Amino acid sequence: MKKLVVLKMIPLKKKSKIIPKVKGDTVEVIYNDERWSILQKKREIALKIIDIFRSNGLFAYAHGSIARGDVDFDSDIDIYLLYTIGEGIVISLLEKHGFSPIARKIIQATPFHVPKLQIIIDEYTSITIPLDVLHKTEHDFYKFGGEVGYEELKANIRVPGVDKRLILIQPTSRGHVEMPIIGQEDFVAKLLNIDIETVFERERILLRRDKTGHTGLYIDYTLAPNESIEQALRYLSSKKPVLKKRISLE
Repeated sequence: MKKLVVLKMIPLKKKSKIIPKVKGDTVEVIYNDERWSILQKKREIALKIIDIFRSNGLFAYAHGSIARGDVDFDSDIDIYLLYTIGEGIVISLLEKHGFSPIARKIIQATPFHVPKLQIIIDEYTSITIPLDVLHKTEHDFYKFGGEVGYEELKANIRVPGVDKRLILIQPTSRGHVEMPIIGQEDFVAKLLNIDIETVFERERILLRRDKTGHTGLYIDYTLAPNESIEQALRYLSSKKPVLKKRISLE
């Protein structure tokens, strides 16, 4: 049994380099009022956006720290859809409800993952749409970090998930408990209801990125204002031919 270390929440500050933790104590983090307030405000924004889609028969989810609760000033509000949908529909719905996207990106985590369209609303808020069918393992990626839908946000429910330090975050009424996942892969997979291979894959990717110093995406391309997704994909596939294997350009 690992020692439980109780910490008061330290003052919020800008993020530093994310370093995966291979081992360490199980730690309870107690949130202060400021942390609870930030969490509430960010989840209210996520709920509003997800409700826009829900009211139009589309289902979106939030993932990452906003689902787990371990947010700070710079935490992103990451919304995603599990299926492909025209960007025009998404942007039209957002603008109808007062959101004005400022940029669009095509992102791809690795050459083996489905490329996605990311619609950026502001510095912290974005909506991600797959440009091809997501495999179960890629959905598990979102569940690995923690995911919540409309009902969970509405009921103020937080869920467990793993952050980029490879730390499992388990919400509590006072904040959360965290522990390194190395050596606990089977427990983590069962807790998050994902395939254990997803856990090992995320460990390999994050540990390799820390070792090599590479923290970026395989593709992170910002579209020009009048550039279509098709034009961007054709350009990117000329630079990265492996992209053709992940998506049809017909």
